[in-house]
Amino acid sequence: MIGRMRNFLAVGLLTLAAHAGLAQDDAVAREGQIIISGEARVRIETSMGDFVVELDAGRAPETVQSFLQYVVDDHYEGTIFHRIAAGFIVQGGGYTADLVLKPATRTVFNESGNGLSNLRATIAMARGNEPHSADSQFYINLVDNASLNPRPTRWGYAVFGEVVEGMEVIDLIGAVPTGARGEFDRDVPVDPIVIERVELLREEE
Repeated sequence: MIGRMRNFLAVGLLTLAAHAGLAQDDAVAREGQIIISGEARVRIETSMGDFVVELDAGRAPETVQSFLQYVVDDHYEGTIFHRIAAGFIVQGGGYTADLVLKPATRTVFNESGNGLSNLRATIAMARGNEPHSADSQFYINLVDNASLNPRPTRWGYAVFGEVVEGMEVIDLIGAVPTGARGEFDRDVPVDPIVIERVELLREEE
């Protein structure tokens, strides 16, 4: 499934070039185009440990482009996993440790019909009730969550990659104590779990 694809598709104006060894600052090309290396992996460093996500630009090109733009813009640094639903998902990428919503700069078309399923260890876009409202927030599935997949009568939640290293860190995050805080009546970690850095990995990493 995800992570086994080696050749990505060129879609519209987005060029996904096989260019190894791009630094983060080099990842954004002209006019919003993003050039990524072959396997498109990112390392997410958190206050509870690190994990690596492999992105599926073949199945979710617009979602991957949007996510990587937030990465190179350093949007995720200092945000937290603000929603921990044990036995379900962990969600982050939108709020600071003070539960202040960090302004998002773009939304993305819902690519939930791409054939990828919300299985354990996959990463997908969080959104509101409007199907194309996903911006920077993402979640990682702690278990298989078929209920989040699209159905003939409704949109689903778009999967765009999977955790290929460090799923044990996600499981630790998914088991922390939670409660009510700020605007949230539940599921907020008692101690903030901070995303300290997100980086594009070079091919040899």
